[in-house]
Amino acid sequence: MNTVVQLEFDDLRPAGVVNHCEGMFVPDMPTSASSRDEESLRLIDLALEDAVKRIATCRPDHIVLGVSAESIWGGGLSAARNIDERIRSIVGDIPVSQAADAFPKALKTLGVTGKLGVIHPYGDKGDPKLRAYFDEAGYDVARTQAVPVSSLTGIAHTELSTIFDAVRAVDGDDVAAIVQFGANLPFGRAAAAAELWLGKPVIAVNVATYWYALRRENITDRVDGYGHLFSHY
Repeated sequence: MNTVVQLEFDDLRPAGVVNHCEGMFVPDMPTSASSRDEESLRLIDLALEDAVKRIATCRPDHIVLGVSAESIWGGGLSAARNIDERIRSIVGDIPVSQAADAFPKALKTLGVTGKLGVIHPYGDKGDPKLRAYFDEAGYDVARTQAVPVSSLTGIAHTELSTIFDAVRAVDGDDVAAIVQFGANLPFGRAAAAAELWLGKPVIAVNVATYWYALRRENITDRVDGYGHLFSHY
């Protein structure tokens, strides 16, 4: 669970739904070198089971993974299936929602069939991972843009101007929709604003993942301020 995840999930939470948030312990570290990015993902991966054991004590009806890189880093959709198995080995047959499954459903729901622009905070290492994931999901990526960040916690403090610069960098006439990975990047409301000026879907990872989890539970509440996906579907 990332800092921005809890904030955005709570904003999206309908009445009657309880968000029980549990952190995954990872020490803060610089993100300027690809080796450090790999190390941070390794530590996040190691923290998964312990976090699941702690959150299982509240007997949840649904588990949402609030770390999007973990969902695709090990190799496209197979990484998500591996995470499903690891979580269910602890909690049993409880539904698990994560970014790798949410984006294809969100894009299909919005009728997106063309190329994507992809924004993320993962540095050069993230580009091939994300391209491979979206290729497996059936979508071509026109352009990617890594948002510059100095540390893991620094991702949550990314300036709005930097986020909009990234949106402009990946947009174009050849792009049907823009999507964002990196759950600690404060992108939810920025995505809604970008949709207004671009006239095309701009989908934040936390919005897509939480929307996907709710709809799987047949909870159909709509929320304004976080983009067309949540306000209309």
